[in-house]
Amino acid sequence: MSVTMIEGREDQRRKVLIAGGGVAGVEALLAFAALAPDRVSVELMAPKREFAYRPMAVAEPFDVGGVRRLPLAEVAAEHDARYREDALAEVEPRRRVAITSSGAELSYDFLLLAMGARATVALPGALTFRGPQDVEAFGVLLGRLERGAAKRVAFAVPHAVRWPVPIYELALMTAAHLAAREVSGVEIAVVTHEREPLDVFGPGASARVRALAAAAGVELVTSSAPASVEAGRLVLMSGAAIPADRVVALPGLDVPAIPGIPQGPKGFIPTDLFLRVDGLDDVFAAGDATWYPIKQGGLAAQQADVAASAIAAAAGESLRPVPFHPVLRGILLGGGKPLHMRSDAGTVSSAQTVEPLWWPPGKIAGRYLAPYLAQQPGDVPRSPLTDIEPPSTAGPDTDRADALDMALAAADASARADDYESALRWLAAAEQLNVVLPIEYAHRRRAWQQALAAH
Repeated sequence: MSVTMIEGREDQRRKVLIAGGGVAGVEALLAFAALAPDRVSVELMAPKREFAYRPMAVAEPFDVGGVRRLPLAEVAAEHDARYREDALAEVEPRRRVAITSSGAELSYDFLLLAMGARATVALPGALTFRGPQDVEAFGVLLGRLERGAAKRVAFAVPHAVRWPVPIYELALMTAAHLAAREVSGVEIAVVTHEREPLDVFGPGASARVRALAAAAGVELVTSSAPASVEAGRLVLMSGAAIPADRVVALPGLDVPAIPGIPQGPKGFIPTDLFLRVDGLDDVFAAGDATWYPIKQGGLAAQQADVAASAIAAAAGESLRPVPFHPVLRGILLGGGKPLHMRSDAGTVSSAQTVEPLWWPPGKIAGRYLAPYLAQQPGDVPRSPLTDIEPPSTAGPDTDRADALDMALAAADASARADDYESALRWLAAAEQLNVVLPIEYAHRRRAWQQALAAH
């Protein structure tokens, strides 16, 4: 057991090193603070200083939402943990030592691998949308569509991608964006290997997505795996081709080699159902770096919770670890009101509704992360994430749709009174609900910003 000193006395807590500052890493940090603050001391190591709420990157090109960022050092300090800006390079399990990219050797009692996966090009020739780093390039594409320089755009889900929600969001928001600017004549298609759109959530969700796509004028081409992009067309694995001036695709994923850690195809890390790495009693893994095929923030958080409970129990905490049982929760943006979807991977149970299916209703449904992100400065800490059975009923917390309507109405009222600063502040408050704004508010925001600057 690692022993450190705290104010002149020995810290008898077991030392946990979390490698990674994404969803799995931060969720695990919060879980340890809730489950075993007296049993483990936590150090969070990540190469980047900020946690980025990446699912909202799809909204940035349309100016109707944005990526929220949190300083990891502050999150760690708030939860009695340490933060180190560094990256994992190698592990020596027998010595219980992690070697970092800077050459430091860090001892641990338990190691949690939560570094995520590396985005790769899955469809050569396409614009790969990985997240915040590709917002500018996608904005250039929008400009071409607005000017008529491109008339046919395909949004592609390559065969390797098992979480396709962002591509549907980009397609639906592109259609709404062009309609709001009265741009006509642009053909938009989603081309996917799925048998039905978002079939991972069941037939009810697929029917909903088909209706949303039809209303937006977006063509759905299913059971068609994209293979490559050639001049003016998207070539499918079947050999057929679909005309397309531009193609947008989601990335593939792999995990770089980590000496000392067993890894399977494309570097993914094998674990048992308690997220313990195969053959290594004191090493766990959670998130996109693991073997589980669907790479999604909510599932990464669930894995982090399972690993944290197993580590807490091994450190002496009186609790019974629960094995990983994935429940898929997702929110589809871009079709008007957000569509909430939930599917239990172990049953045929599924639900989809514009009402929240969990609370707080963040896009990443982390047991501890969602309430943490939802609270405002000075708030009393919230209870862990809770599922809601459809149809939901409004409780002490007002339904999110009502809150959004109120914020937008307040913004419009402020603008009518020429109080553009307050109008913009209300839009910022609306975005804190972790939803995208209606497309028309992107135009109003720009107009209000210009009016404020003119004053």
